Amino acid sequence: MRNKTQSNQWFLWIGAIAFCVSASGCKPDDSPFKAENESLRKQLSKQESMVSSLQDGNKVMHQQIDLLNQELRDAKQSAESAKAEAKSSADNLAIQTAQAKKLSADVQKTAAAHAAQNIHVEEKGAQTEDIPRPLSTVAKMVEESLSRNGYHFKVSIKTDQKAVYVTERKVSPPISLEVPGSRNQYVLSLHALPSNITKLNVKADFEKLAQGGRILSVSAEEIAEIERSLIREINKALASPSKT
Repeated sequence: MRNKTQSNQWFLWIGAIAFCVSASGCKPDDSPFKAENESLRKQLSKQESMVSSLQDGNKVMHQQIDLLNQELRDAKQSAESAKAEAKSSADNLAIQTAQAKKLSADVQKTAAAHAAQNIHVEEKGAQTEDIPRPLSTVAKMVEESLSRNGYHFKVSIKTDQKAVYVTERKVSPPISLEVPGSRNQYVLSLHALPSNITKLNVKADFEKLAQGGRILSVSAEEIAEIERSLIREINKALASPSKT
């Protein structure tokens, strides 16, 4: 009986030892794996945080790029609008300038016509000749002839139908129209007639000068010759092919 009890106790000790061994084998020490897993989790969390930060930064960068692109589009649109406005202003200015020039020319033409109508040139005692040339051509030759002989214009009015010239009194010795030692002033009027004919009137205020500035008497024939001399100068200029 005692041997049986000892045998049972022995089996109980063996069973307890086996249980302990079994329990120890089923649950090994996993401390190294837990530390590694924890380290991995921390690294993953850190990487996720970095990725999130990069995504946020990338989003902000795209927003900045979109904003810059919008500003560039707005600036380009503003520049094109300003360019179009400047072109429109330049076109309007050109139109207004052209209108102003036309208006000025019309005003001058109207004023010249009015002045020409109001200026009366006394034809009595003047030399008159009908020249078979248009008024514009004759007027041009009158201007050139007087300028060539040293006369300056005090009055010069031209319209389509009439022209009037008044020269300043020339005191210097004449070039070819008068004799030395005289002074003269011309008043000329031109009238356009049908068939491209121009009526030319020439009146001279001719004086002879003696020493000391004394004025000598001049006959009507001498004055008429001075007037005819200018008409010959004008006809000579009209006959020159290089002039007309």
